[in-house]
Amino acid sequence: MSVKVLFFASLREALGVGEISVDLAPAGSSVGAVREALAARGGDWAALGPGRAVRAAVNQDMVPASHVLRDGDELAFFPPVTGG
Repeated sequence: MSVKVLFFASLREALGVGEISVDLAPAGSSVGAVREALAARGGDWAALGPGRAVRAAVNQDMVPASHVLRDGDELAFFPPVTGG
């Protein structure tokens, strides 16, 4: 089972990558579990770590960290956006 993970704005800049593919093990992994696993890589990936302001969307819909991913989903991480 795998998902496409996209990174936007400052996360894309910090990580130096805009897209990766992640294999989900076990099936039924949550958005939060994927975020934690990526942050655990260390280095630049710490930009996804706890306490960092990061939003998530699955298949272009905003979701909480508890959202369960399915094979083929598109998961996007991005910083909160402010406007004026």
